[in-house]
Amino acid sequence: SGMGVLGNAFYTNQRSAEALAVFEVNLALRRRFFSQHEITILITQTNIAGCLKQLGRLDEAHVLERKIYARRVATLGASNERTLLSGSNLLISLDKLRRYDEVTSFARDLLPVARQSLGADHTITLNISQSLAAALQSNPQRTCDDLRLNQTSRDATRLLNLNTGKDLLEAEAVLDDLIQRRRRVFGPAHPTTLHIEQNLRVVRASSLLNSAS
Repeated sequence: SGMGVLGNAFYTNQRSAEALAVFEVNLALRRRFFSQHEITILITQTNIAGCLKQLGRLDEAHVLERKIYARRVATLGASNERTLLSGSNLLISLDKLRRYDEVTSFARDLLPVARQSLGADHTITLNISQSLAAALQSNPQRTCDDLRLNQTSRDATRLLNLNTGKDLLEAEAVLDDLIQRRRRVFGPAHPTTLHIEQNLRVVRASSLLNSAS
């Protein structure tokens, strides 16, 4: 539609507030006159979630993306490409909210489905892998608060270090596989490939420091 084109033009040019206003009007019109076209309604809601993220309204974006994902699972199935794309978007929202444990759990559920349905080298599958690695890499930033219940501080720290070590080892394995696939699909000089290579070097250094502590 014309409104969709206008909204996308605003969004592409980082004019998120204007894009959001256009998409919200478009959504209201679609719900009123074309409520049977659920696919286009979900696409418009996805655009709205993207605007909310650009505007820093992360909690609102997360709530909306959860609804979009659940609806796509219900209507298209968990292995559908659009459903998996919505799941990948939800992972990004959770990561921005620093809800790393949720990212890790959800990505572990999504990844085998994406690999079987889309293939291990599909962009969505690679993005899910990248989200998983990023969350595992970020988890060492957690405090010991969730481990201190009924434990001494020394015990809590020991458990955190153990968990951190496992996270880093898994992150290293995911990144190593991801680099090989990114090199094959996008080339060794692609900026994302180079970024992941840098992350792998950081993870390996962190693993060495963690094992020495």
